Amino acid sequence: MIAYLSGKFSYKNPAVVYIDVNGMGYEVNISLNTWSEIQNLSEGKLFIYLQVKEDSHTLYGFFDILEKEMFVMLIGVSGVGAATARMMLSSMKPDEISKAILHDNAKLLESVKGIGRKTAERLVLELRDKVNKQSFEPGDDIAWLVPHQANKRIIDATANRMGLPIEKVMLNIQRYGNTTSATIPLCLWEWEKQLKKGDNIVLAAFGGGFTWGATLVKWAYDSD
Repeated sequence: MIAYLSGKFSYKNPAVVYIDVNGMGYEVNISLNTWSEIQNLSEGKLFIYLQVKEDSHTLYGFFDILEKEMFVMLIGVSGVGAATARMMLSSMKPDEISKAILHDNAKLLESVKGIGRKTAERLVLELRDKVNKQSFEPGDDIAWLVPHQANKRIIDATANRMGLPIEKVMLNIQRYGNTTSATIPLCLWEWEKQLKKGDNIVLAAFGGGFTWGATLVKWAYDSD
């Protein structure tokens, strides 16, 4: 199983990218969502789904893990193949698809080329419960992620999984080093003037390369 590929983008267009991984070239199909993220990059990492058929092995790549998870859900529905799922993710973002499903908006799904009325209704019926259990929100309602300073790699991976830009992550690892969860209150103290009443803040602690626990808090007052 290939989880992801990381390397140079030796060739790319809105439909496909060639990834050079230590001299080995991989042809990876992408959506327009992923294209918009990588079109100005010369290298990077894509999460991979490998489709195996009797006569072919096809790679599909995704800039964001949420897009890959939505892709896997979509192709699990009868009548929705990989090409159709990629078309959907070229027309809509994962959170837009999930909202359409949760709101029984089959008409919106029908607007995607290749999706008819019956398929749209089937998507809503079969994926409603699955989507309800999993968030595809891009993190727009989160003001800040405050991690204890495990290491930058884990912090970046957590922010990426949440769909948060690095600008929304409080980091003081350069000042305090790889320390304990005591850096969470230090972060809040140092960033206090940037916090606003009602801000949603995720506090996260790590250990052994994994998220041990996290909690969502709402900031209670304006700091100015």
